[in-house]
Amino acid sequence: MQNLLRLLIRYSNFLLFITLEVVAFLLIIQNNVRPHSQFFSTANAIVSVHHHIITSVSDYFRLARINEQLARENVQLRTALAAQQDLPQWSYDRAQVVELTTYKQRNFLTIDVGTIDGIEAGMGVRNADGAVGIVTTVGPTFSVVMPIINTQSHLSCRFKKNDYLTALEWDGKDIDHAYLIDVATHLQIEAGDTIITSGLGSSFPMGVPVGVVDDCYLEPGDTYYKVRIRLATSFKQLREVQIIRNSDTKSLQNVQ
Repeated sequence: MQNLLRLLIRYSNFLLFITLEVVAFLLIIQNNVRPHSQFFSTANAIVSVHHHIITSVSDYFRLARINEQLARENVQLRTALAAQQDLPQWSYDRAQVVELTTYKQRNFLTIDVGTIDGIEAGMGVRNADGAVGIVTTVGPTFSVVMPIINTQSHLSCRFKKNDYLTALEWDGKDIDHAYLIDVATHLQIEAGDTIITSGLGSSFPMGVPVGVVDDCYLEPGDTYYKVRIRLATSFKQLREVQIIRNSDTKSLQNVQ
């Protein structure tokens, strides 16, 4: 107690100065309209900014919940649409991308589902925009997907307007573009033509968007067009995907 009293006595002049300053400040605010207005304008601005920050954070988490709900509904609607189109063997599951490379020749992405979720190698992967790739390796809780922006990827495709079959390959350069190979020169190809999955094989149903034609050309000595397409999927923005299940593959395995 004595130490406290000595401390108060030692700093009494300073404490008195601070007290007088506070009193003077309050008197100025109460008796002068302009400073009073400025004070409360500043206070209101601070409160407004604080409220904006709180609202923004709240909206962020609310939008995250809405996006999750929309993604779940999208999966359900896609599965229901497959059933209506007499393709009941196709169904869809959600997954999050936890790792992705886009700067290598052999890019890969990792998703947060695995064998405990019923995921198997060979399953197709898409997002809301179009084809992404094919599952290659599966662990208990994570899986590795070879995307179409991998130089070893070879995706069976077709022209939507005439069902002409072709294949998609990536040259390892531009993640927004890939090439169709062995396209016959008698075809009438125009910029904007839509390319979709062919439906051949067990990974993708027919009709998943792959991209649209940018241009086509003949390289010296070639007898087939090389067609450059803009991919439907933006891999730089890839966050959530859908795993495509094909129940027919299980039926075939059971028969074997």
